[in-house]
Amino acid sequence: MMEYQSRGIDTNQTGIHEDLDKTVRKYLSTEFQKPVAEHSKATFEQVQTVVDRWQGPLILDSCCGVGESTLALSQRHPEALVVGIDKSAHRLGKNTAYGDSNERCLLVRADLNDFWRQAVDAKWQLSRHYILYPNPWPKQKHLQRRWHGGPLFPSIIALGGQLELRSNWRLYLEEFARALEISGHASSVTELAADSVPITPFERKYQATQQALWQLQSKLC
Repeated sequence: MMEYQSRGIDTNQTGIHEDLDKTVRKYLSTEFQKPVAEHSKATFEQVQTVVDRWQGPLILDSCCGVGESTLALSQRHPEALVVGIDKSAHRLGKNTAYGDSNERCLLVRADLNDFWRQAVDAKWQLSRHYILYPNPWPKQKHLQRRWHGGPLFPSIIALGGQLELRSNWRLYLEEFARALEISGHASSVTELAADSVPITPFERKYQATQQALWQLQSKLC
């Protein structure tokens, strides 16, 4: 029996949610009808202008927080344009602590509920998609607030690319892997090496408290 509880996660859930399969299938077979906000459209148009000028691979760093990971990924993948998205202006405003960005590193304040759908409509095809340490919503009643249990999961699939998630809660990734399996995509969940160089503040904090960290990888196209 898998042990899902990880220090630092307070949850009343001991295994994969009993409603996960039903919930994922529901969202895979329906279209999310919520209108896209006008300010989200304006933001996306600005990003699309940059993407249209770019001729190389495109990487998305979703839930990028302060943007430390976005800069690290642009250094790791010098051939790509890396777009970091976060909804918090406060978090993005802290980016100066992590060095200067470059022309291949774009930080954007946006709501992913709108941004992902617009990116799909614009036919973006990512080379890589990172979702690093998303809010786990660990209470059992919050399944549909997790990315794999909500209406935006089909958008993640449609954006394609090499998908990588990281979390200090293995169950989150095990559930995500099951959602991918339902959608016809294989994935792997492995423990992140304890001596790996942290690329987000959360990762650094979790390593400092000796928590086990996990990563999911899946090739979506």
